[in-house]
Amino acid sequence: MPERPAFVPSSLVPSALSGAGAPGRTVHPVAAVAHRVRSAHNVGAMLRTSDAAGLAHLYLTGFTPTPAHPSVHKTALGAEDWVPWSHHDDVIGLIRRLQAEGYTVVALEQTAAPRPVDRFHASDFPLAFVVGNEVEGVAAEVLAACDAAVEIPQYGQKHSLNVSVAFGIAAYDLVRRWHAVQPLVPEARERKT
Repeated sequence: MPERPAFVPSSLVPSALSGAGAPGRTVHPVAAVAHRVRSAHNVGAMLRTSDAAGLAHLYLTGFTPTPAHPSVHKTALGAEDWVPWSHHDDVIGLIRRLQAEGYTVVALEQTAAPRPVDRFHASDFPLAFVVGNEVEGVAAEVLAACDAAVEIPQYGQKHSLNVSVAFGIAAYDLVRRWHAVQPLVPEARERKT
């Protein structure tokens, strides 16, 4: 397996705007793909969470509404001005491009063999996670294109969460994992010894 390159935000930058250079914004090597999410309110919430968690990029695919939609803009509260985002019609093509850039792409979906987040290593980053439609979840062909699947443990009867809530849990869990597996920088290593 080829060695993954050091994290650099994806070259798939949005044409309309880019928050990548926002002063004071911490960017983690975690991106997200929202595929066929129908609710503009959910997309707005995902943008706000992407900003708060310091995600590198939010890719909107299929019929997922963009910040041009008034309800996305209203719910995002301006986060769309700070979070790099872009829209892509072809989610499989996008997944392949991210993989070619060195991303590990995982689906946030309940499967028979999910990979626990605590089993991701520094070499798995940069990482992009895919969330799917509110009713149907991540489509089978999208799941098949991903490198793995992760899921949120469910202890209740419904075994489901609102997509924007699940998005937030996954975003913070993956960012937390990135911080946990980060090798110490040389200066920190010297101070520790």
